[in-house]
Amino acid sequence: MYTRAQGSAGSQDRLVEQFAPLVKRIAYHLLGRLPASVQVDDLIQAGMIGLLEASRKFDNSKGASFETYAGIRIRGAMLDEVRKGDWAPRSVHRNTRMVSDAVRAVESRLGRDAKDQEIAAELEMSLEEYYSILNDTAGSKLFSFDDLLESGTRADAHGDEEPFGGLEDQRFRQALVEAIDTLPERERLLLSLYYDEELNLKEIGAVLGVSESRVSQLHSQCAARLRARLGGWRND
Repeated sequence: MYTRAQGSAGSQDRLVEQFAPLVKRIAYHLLGRLPASVQVDDLIQAGMIGLLEASRKFDNSKGASFETYAGIRIRGAMLDEVRKGDWAPRSVHRNTRMVSDAVRAVESRLGRDAKDQEIAAELEMSLEEYYSILNDTAGSKLFSFDDLLESGTRADAHGDEEPFGGLEDQRFRQALVEAIDTLPERERLLLSLYYDEELNLKEIGAVLGVSESRVSQLHSQCAARLRARLGGWRND
């Protein structure tokens, strides 16, 4: 079993060689959610850097397998690469916040999950217009859990070197787990199929019995609901 104490250069090289295919698999999985301007080679290059970092910093005394730990590091490195160029129009960011605010207002007022029609009414638009916003959001911005902190302070990408940043990150992750547990059942299933089982939108649509475009809308709405429910997590 590999531990940090055994992390010689040779051990690191073997880990990188063994798990290099994982980088490519994650890159192509993410590529399907990004615009055509993003190149898979750039994702793979960033992912290999994440894998190298994982091979240096992994400590199995924490309880996680190397593959799990490396997968988190690889995805994080790829997302950081994508974030370097903010290709989403300002209107998309504005609409994302607007939908989250509407969800928060409806759920605060009614004390339950907000329905599509209620969110659209809060936004003073038709259901078709609301779905159009969800489609634009899905087509222009990758939903990662870290992005839920986009409007506030988030832990540094190298938080294990910053004790307070690491603590903040741990608190957020716990709040995120609790928020996911409160989602409607279909949205929890969608997240599980998308992130755990790594199914694409078409495959998820077959499971849920809806179209691929509807899965995309549900995914965006789920992200907005989580942002709404995590809005005050630092004050908990």
